[in-house]
Amino acid sequence: MWMGPYESLNLFGLLIQAIFIENFLLANFLGMCTYLACSTKLKTANGLGVAVVFVLTVSGVLNWIVYKFVTAPGALSWLEHFGINAANVDLSFLTFLLFISVIAGFVQVLEIVIEKFSPALYLSLGLYLPLITVNCAILGACLFAVTRDYPFMPNLIYVFGSGMGWWLTIALIAAIREKLATSNVVPALRGMGITFIMTGLMSMAFQGFIGIKLAKPTGAVDVAPPTERVALANVDPELP
Repeated sequence: MWMGPYESLNLFGLLIQAIFIENFLLANFLGMCTYLACSTKLKTANGLGVAVVFVLTVSGVLNWIVYKFVTAPGALSWLEHFGINAANVDLSFLTFLLFISVIAGFVQVLEIVIEKFSPALYLSLGLYLPLITVNCAILGACLFAVTRDYPFMPNLIYVFGSGMGWWLTIALIAAIREKLATSNVVPALRGMGITFIMTGLMSMAFQGFIGIKLAKPTGAVDVAPPTERVALANVDPELP
């Protein structure tokens, strides 16, 4: 339940995989709205990146608990200790709703904290801070983690690494866009045009890590990449 077949080397490989190989922005293109809107200044990008890492890590752990003990097939078997036979109750249809509710709750807490301790950052983020609630990268990381049936510690490393990968990417593109603001760019490519080109080049560079295969435990069955699965439509841990 806590580590499963994973060892320390596998956890390190899973961290590298989540940050570089399966980066949500550069491999799956999730969370692009805030990535494009809040990457004009490095300070704003770093603030939003830290917020995403915090929300994704905590909500990812809580959503794992929700899935394991509430919405997964047979998850309610623990109620037998209280004399309630609910092992055959299937609440998988509530997965999306509960996951988004957990994410929304932590975003509200984070918004209050940032407004209290960093009003300048709160104003610079504007409406994009509440939009973390519906950031598809956060929901996607939580769903990918449970469909892969990660134990607790690999799940924690995976969601943390996914948040770090998102932060790294938005910080890199923000630094590049600050330089491009004073560079001689072809007029037709200024703004979103050159941003998409740089994003594509970064994605190609990150693919250089694709040969690292440390995340898979010895003897484990290979799992198809998230983009090749239909798990987002129907969360089912028994998928190959």
